[in-house]
Amino acid sequence: MRKLYNLIYIILPLAVLFSCSKDLRTELEYENYVFSSLDENGGDWTPILISSGSEITISEPMPISSSEYQAELKDVKTAIATITSQQKKNLAHWTNNPVVRWNEIALELIAKYNLIPGPNEDGSYTLPNPNNPEGPPVFPFSHPPYASRALAYMSVAQFDGLITAWHYKYQYNRASPYLQDLEIEHAYEENPIPSYPSDGAVVAVASAEILKAMFPLEVEYLNSKVSEHLETLILSGENVQSDIDGGVKIGEEIAALALTRASTDGMKNAQTSKAVSDSIANAAFERFGWKWINQEAPVRPVGLTPLFGKVKMWNVPYVEAIRPPVPPTPGSPAYEEDVKILKGYLAEHSEEYRRIANFWQDGLGTYTPPGHWNEFANDFIVKNKFNTLRSARTMAYMNMAIMDAGISCWDAKYYYHYPRPIQTIEGFETIAGTPNFPSYTSGHSVFSAAGAEVLAYIFPDEADKVRGWAKEAAISRVYGGIHWTFDATVGTTQGINAAQYSIDRAKMDGADNF
Repeated sequence: MRKLYNLIYIILPLAVLFSCSKDLRTELEYENYVFSSLDENGGDWTPILISSGSEITISEPMPISSSEYQAELKDVKTAIATITSQQKKNLAHWTNNPVVRWNEIALELIAKYNLIPGPNEDGSYTLPNPNNPEGPPVFPFSHPPYASRALAYMSVAQFDGLITAWHYKYQYNRASPYLQDLEIEHAYEENPIPSYPSDGAVVAVASAEILKAMFPLEVEYLNSKVSEHLETLILSGENVQSDIDGGVKIGEEIAALALTRASTDGMKNAQTSKAVSDSIANAAFERFGWKWINQEAPVRPVGLTPLFGKVKMWNVPYVEAIRPPVPPTPGSPAYEEDVKILKGYLAEHSEEYRRIANFWQDGLGTYTPPGHWNEFANDFIVKNKFNTLRSARTMAYMNMAIMDAGISCWDAKYYYHYPRPIQTIEGFETIAGTPNFPSYTSGHSVFSAAGAEVLAYIFPDEADKVRGWAKEAAISRVYGGIHWTFDATVGTTQGINAAQYSIDRAKMDGADNF
């Protein structure tokens, strides 16, 4: 199996380390294309972090008749005339929809850092520390909650930045260099979207600034990708340097606003001390009469991010609004019926069950369940020939829904603190590593249902397909012996409920009015 990381410094149990049986796709094969729409009114759409597309200001572009602009056109022609074979490859790689490419970079980094810290020699554990990212252990551990948050902030920054770009594009309406000077060769299919400011520059800078904050050891790598991407904007014949400068300014400012929100959203408190973790468990025991107990050896003193359920949500007004009902009491008829179901799946040893469980595992060294749904979204974006703005909108609403759903899921996990099957069914075995956090509800179910609902809204022709995938992702955790069936079914409903808030907001942003 292909792995996208080289940071392993601990030996993990084989059942956990090699829990994913499918190769990770690193790059979608597609060429530049004619957009299905230009969304000329995109600058009037309602953004997420800012009040309107005019909130961030940029200077008025120089007249096309000015000597400064004519010099920029000359620079474009010179750059194209001396293009190298590697630069041609870069042009083909980035295409005219780089939203997909920057999403793939995010997925690559999530997979690279999706490594759970192992025990020290004395059996204790050291947590990744953002103030000492080199570690050991390295920071971050990009587990599913972390991945969902990184993807949400990057996508929202892209979306708001591109609404801003569209606002000024159609205000100033400056045509691309290849339309200003017919001697300039155009590398891509023609889409007559005004060039100032460069939407590609917005995407590059906004994406990289978010990812540098989320993955601080990757600053040099991300800076190199920005330089490579910005160079292609000149070589494509679509932008002059002042177009790029305007896009860079927007990208920097919207990323700063996104990171300001991130600094106060509560994520820094999600991984708690043992004392806080124990108090959460004891409160659940007093409330319900049960609590989850970690099955690792040596036992990790604190489960994964007990307070992620307290992180600020994007579109759900408060986490209790979609908190699921109380799960069956252990020993009750509903519980015993589920025990029979799980034992039945284990006894069957079905190759199909195992295939499904492995396909959806999305464990260590992968881009996690949120990343899996981003891969699907990339496919649909290219299939439907979305422009950069509409692509970013898709990713923003989907990833906000996925993060909100994850917050809700983690709220339920630690509010109910429900044991996993391996804890309460004597002699029970799983076919995959058991996660170090409570059972109810299933993260895979919640993440997948949320992602599927947003994709079904944006791509209605794919609705049956994506909802079917979400149901399969949910039951995969039951086939693997990791979850109860009610973890999956209730989690699916929970994810749908979380997504509806994002969909309701999307319906009001003006993008459907075309």
